[in-house]
Parts: sequence; structure tokens; C-alpha cells
Amino acid sequence: MDINSDDLQDDTKPGTQDGSQNGIQEHAGSAERSSEFRPEYRKKAIRSYVVRAGRMTEGQRNAFSSGWSFYGLKLDDGPIDAETIFGRKAPLIVEIGFGMGDSLLQMASAAPEHDFIGIEVHPPGVGRLIASAEEQQIKNLRVYLADATDVLNECIPSSSLHRLQLYFPDPWHKKKHNKRRIVQPQFVQLIRNKLELGGVLHMATDWQHYAEQMLEVLEVAPGFKNTVGEQQYSPRPEYRPLTKFEKRGERLGHGVWDLLYQKID
Repeated sequence: MDINSDDLQDDTKPGTQDGSQNGIQEHAGSAERSSEFRPEYRKKAIRSYVVRAGRMTEGQRNAFSSGWSFYGLKLDDGPIDAETIFGRKAPLIVEIGFGMGDSLLQMASAAPEHDFIGIEVHPPGVGRLIASAEEQQIKNLRVYLADATDVLNECIPSSSLHRLQLYFPDPWHKKKHNKRRIVQPQFVQLIRNKLELGGVLHMATDWQHYAEQMLEVLEVAPGFKNTVGEQQYSPRPEYRPLTKFEKRGERLGHGVWDLLYQKID
């Protein structure tokens, strides 16, 4: 599946800590370039990400060959049954834009009583996560190489998620690009539909302006309440690992803002 020109017509994605997004077009064991592992998506006018070309290591390519049949989920397969996929009934957590997958893998390893699905559009990141999951024999994890909004719309059943994680999404810091930010009222209501009653939307960003927009959108979003009080940012929960970018940012005095909102109806 080729990348449409509308994905690349503006400036390229800002160089910041990045929660991109998700999925895989096909299981290709003999591929030598990341372009042969393309994300699944539906055509839309505005995207919250840019699919960037990137070289895959041999290990990442091999991970698709050896691990995709177990770890991979496809947009075109439609609605999922998590109990069938994981072989049990357990709280289901979805993360949008896991990057290279280090923190998602750490969370899945630390919480074997939960099931995790990661969504990412960057093939090297998906390959690396699968390779690491195989090496550590992590069984409570699956991945999409696909557009997150498409996956939510077409694959995730209503009221099925215990938590939706959105960590360090692209801030699209230029004002003319703010419309590309994934956190918009319509997106938040899509998340509301997918969360179980009492489920949590957990966001984190290292861009203060984006944090302020997230707070503004969620404070007035129907069906949600701030878990720590109105107009408040949350301390980082213990289950969210510190990333290497955060550790570096802390040394430089940079801030990180966590926001947790619970579905109340």
C-alpha cells in the first residue's frame, strides 16, 4: 500500500519525542526494506502523523517473518475478540503510537494480568517491538501496523478497553498544523465509546501548549472526569515507565504533563 501524497505535502513531522501510530499490510518474510512493510489506513483529509521512510535492521525484518503471525493484527480483519486472541478474559489496554516499543514492552512484562495492544505506523518500531517480545517470551501483547483512528473505528469493540494510552503524540507545534493534532473533541468521543465504564484515557506530552490544549478539550468533554480534580495535571502513574527522552529532558529542566480522565457515562 503506497503512501498518499497528502501525507507528505506539508512540513515533515517535528523532531520530538513521538507517539506515532500503528499496523501491517501483509506478512512478508523476505522483505529487505521497511517500505515493504506498509501501514494499513483509510484515505482521509487530515492525518495526525506522517509516515516516514526508515531502514529496518535485519533483526526487525526477521521479527516480521517469525513473529507477525502471533503478534500481528490486521485492520482489514475487522472487529477483534480479545478473549479469543489472548485466550482469556483480562483487562485490555491499547496504546496509540508506541514508537520503538520500549515502554509498552516494559508495561506488558510488568503487568501479566493485563492484555496490551499497541498501534503504530512506523515499521521499524513494530519490528523492534515484536523482536523484543519474542526474545522475552511476552504473550500478553499484540500489535497493529495501521492508522489508530481506523483501528478504533473498525476493530476495537465498544466498551471493551480498560485504558487507552496516548503518550507523547506528535505536537504539530506550528499553528497552521494544530488541526493535525490527534487530541480533538471528535477523537475523544471515539475513545469514550471504546472505554468501559470506569475506564481511563491516559495522555502524556512534553509540549506545554499541547498539554494545555489536551486539558481544555478534556475538561469539557462529555462523559469524562479528571481523576485528580478539575483543571489539574496528574502525577506520572507508576505503571508508565520513564522514557530515555524524559530522563534526558529532566536533566535539561524540561517538563512532562500527564493527564488522566475516567469515563463516567
